[in-house]
Amino acid sequence: MMLGDLGADIIKVGPPPSAEARQTVRGGEQRELAHEAINRNKKSILLNLKSEVGRKIFRQLAEGADVIVEGFRPGVTKRLGVDYETVAKISPRIIYCSITGYGQGGPYRDLPGHDINYISFAGALNLIGEAERPPVVPLNIVADYGGGGKDAVIGIMSALLARNWTGRGQYIDISLTDSVISLMTETVLDTYFTTGISIRRGEHDLGGAYPYYAIYQTQDGKFITIGCLEPWLWANLCRAVGKEEFIPFNIVRNRHPKPADDQKAREIRDCLKEFFLTRTRDEWFEFFRTKDIPVGKVYSLEEVFADPQVQQRRMVMELEHPTEGKVRQVGIAIKLSDTPGEVRSFPPRPGQHTDTILSDLGYSQQKIMELRVEGVVG
Repeated sequence: MMLGDLGADIIKVGPPPSAEARQTVRGGEQRELAHEAINRNKKSILLNLKSEVGRKIFRQLAEGADVIVEGFRPGVTKRLGVDYETVAKISPRIIYCSITGYGQGGPYRDLPGHDINYISFAGALNLIGEAERPPVVPLNIVADYGGGGKDAVIGIMSALLARNWTGRGQYIDISLTDSVISLMTETVLDTYFTTGISIRRGEHDLGGAYPYYAIYQTQDGKFITIGCLEPWLWANLCRAVGKEEFIPFNIVRNRHPKPADDQKAREIRDCLKEFFLTRTRDEWFEFFRTKDIPVGKVYSLEEVFADPQVQQRRMVMELEHPTEGKVRQVGIAIKLSDTPGEVRSFPPRPGQHTDTILSDLGYSQQKIMELRVEGVVG
């Protein structure tokens, strides 16, 4: 999606459906596809890579491609005959990116997995949540999207840039677990490597252990966040709530990552808890926003996309679909001044562009019909 938004011409290759799947038509499928941002700006071809003809078609596509991205377990593309070594013989300039849970090597390389498993092995899951409580499972945005997905984009764009200098393509090995470990560099790992102290859940300054970087409930049962890490920001908060005597008890870096179990920290937190219960979330936001205090409203999804900041940044877009009318999709986060990203096409139906793509490769309509009957394409 990110590369497509920024201008890449993408062909998504999927397997032809089974006979049973072909007979199943889901109601509202087109409406669902219209909102499915993850597959926008893509063309779709259904190709049976287990057949020799299917592999031949794939190799033809690869000859004209800059980049191939695949997410099979290690060894699958080799068995199918569409791996990097095979493709690189056809196109030495190809950039081939494999995204897997654990990478192409190591004892776990063949394990199945999902985001929750990768963040477990990376040590991130054990740090999310409150002290003395079990870890909290985040959405699958840590490894899949925040880690590996974006690392893949960075790797691909770096390899494209390098190819301008060397004239050669290369192989990119992305491990979702590696990417999560990398995400923790400054927040957790620098401290661990420096001091040898293993930070525990709920005991880090960025994990809610201290009153100046925390979540507070408000009068209306909603929540607000305060992020006063810097001493001057903490001082601003203390003055705003009439508690200037708390100013000296701001963050002291050399005591981290020790637990926030001292009496004064508990006293300040308890005081702020009571204080925040005296007004609603939105009232507190309006109060703090003019006082140079990092403050945020904990939003529901409905509130996110009604917020003027999100709307002004076009992080929700209303698009005109040819059959479904106006639909909403998530906006484009990367804002370029000269070549801005755009949604050029809606997500395709599976196999929507099979005929067009094969025609561009020189296949006749008769041949395409034969390939479809044989189950090579869909």
